[in-house]
Amino acid sequence: MFNVLRTLFAGASARAEEQLVDTFAIDLIEQKIREADAGLAAAKHTLAALIVRQRNEQQTLDRVEAQVADLEARVRQALANNRDDLATDGATAIAQLENERAVRRDTLAQLSSRITRTQSSVEKAHRRIIDLRQGMISARAADAERKAQKTLNRSLGSTAAVREAEELIARVMNQSDPLAESEVLDQIDAGLSTAGIADRLGAAGFGTKARIDAGDVLARLRSQSASTAA
Repeated sequence: MFNVLRTLFAGASARAEEQLVDTFAIDLIEQKIREADAGLAAAKHTLAALIVRQRNEQQTLDRVEAQVADLEARVRQALANNRDDLATDGATAIAQLENERAVRRDTLAQLSSRITRTQSSVEKAHRRIIDLRQGMISARAADAERKAQKTLNRSLGSTAAVREAEELIARVMNQSDPLAESEVLDQIDAGLSTAGIADRLGAAGFGTKARIDAGDVLARLRSQSASTAA
């Protein structure tokens, strides 16, 4: 039982964490980019320190090289003048300088290797941060679109409510015209009554008309005009 509850709590915690990450995804991305920027800045400082040290070591090595060359020239002159004592002292100094030169050359080689690796890491990190910033622009746009869609959904309500409103509008628009319906009903009633049949017969010239229409009025006025003229 305890294991089951622990598993349920773990699942609920994982879902809550995922929801929290989704809600604050943009903020988390910005924080990760800030952390990456800080790491890149530290790497740049390290690279700069290595380059400065390399330059100092190179300058020291150049001085040692110059000292060795100068002493060798002097020792040759001492040997040429049979001053073996001075030549021996010079040779001892040259040996020490050559040992120092070997150490400094090895140090420079190591520094050069470290600088190459660090510079490659800095360039790679710089490119990745650029990609992160570009991705951040896309992520922010997508997040804004998602929030706008949620706002629109809340404004319009559920899809079912919108569909019901559209159906009600269509129902109202498709209802029949009461006036036209009344006229049709009058025509139907007239056709069903006996008086209506008599009216139709009279209008066709069979028998007396039950009602005077515009044609009758015009005929009467024409007849009166002709009588007056005669």
